[in-house]
Amino acid sequence: MHVPVMLRECLEFLAIQPEETYLDATAGLGGHTGAIAQKLTSGRVIANDRDFESLEIARSNTSEWSSRICYHHGPFSRLDAGLRSCGVDRVQGILADLGVSRFQLTEPERGFSLMADGPIDMRTDRSQGAPASDLVNFASEKELADLIYQLGEERRSRRITRAIVRARPIHSTLQLARVIEQAVPRTGKLHPATQTFMALRMAVNDELGELDRFLLSAPDLIKPGGRMVVITFTSLEDRPVKRRFQELARSGRLMLLTKHVVKPTDEEVSRNPPSRGAKLRAAEVK
Repeated sequence: MHVPVMLRECLEFLAIQPEETYLDATAGLGGHTGAIAQKLTSGRVIANDRDFESLEIARSNTSEWSSRICYHHGPFSRLDAGLRSCGVDRVQGILADLGVSRFQLTEPERGFSLMADGPIDMRTDRSQGAPASDLVNFASEKELADLIYQLGEERRSRRITRAIVRARPIHSTLQLARVIEQAVPRTGKLHPATQTFMALRMAVNDELGELDRFLLSAPDLIKPGGRMVVITFTSLEDRPVKRRFQELARSGRLMLLTKHVVKPTDEEVSRNPPSRGAKLRAAEVK
């Protein structure tokens, strides 16, 4: 079952007004979208996601409230297109949960998981761009090592990359995971390929570029007095959110609602372990 991360906190910071319109920028499987829709009367929620397959599941999961939901397939760096397609200029609040959806992680053919065998794909939108296998098999050793170090924050990137280059061609996720595990054996709870898989996923989907573009455009899509809530899962994501919020606060565009990040409660972490690394920041548009 899909469990939306920090749902209570998201709804509190969005301060839902039943007659207003809200935007779930990364709808995933629709957990946050459905919860927002339930609080609306004449209002609507726009459910946006770059992953068409996840969005179709969200459509099914939220069918009970579909009259209050407008679904849009597209990257969250281009939310203006989603608003236009739903006949909206600005919204009362935007929520962005940057976590990978459970569907992506549990479907082997998507290539996100290192625990199930599948193609090394990792694209959020499989109709766009090249799969991660192109990086694994054709990137130069230096390019691949730099990518794993910078996006995966993996200190053993050189050793990992040398092993990958020697093992080429690599055709599946489990094969890649085994190559990495042999190069850098497990020392803690995390599988030694975890950070490399994250780096490849972030590179293939240009996740940090998408986030930067979202942070630049989103405040202009929110009405004065409206709220913006962002959930991140890595320091690479949280830093630009913090920096952008602070810049906009200094310029008078935003009022920070979270001076420090809000983290999930111990109870939520025990009930929903994937929430463990979540960090929430919220602001109000002036």
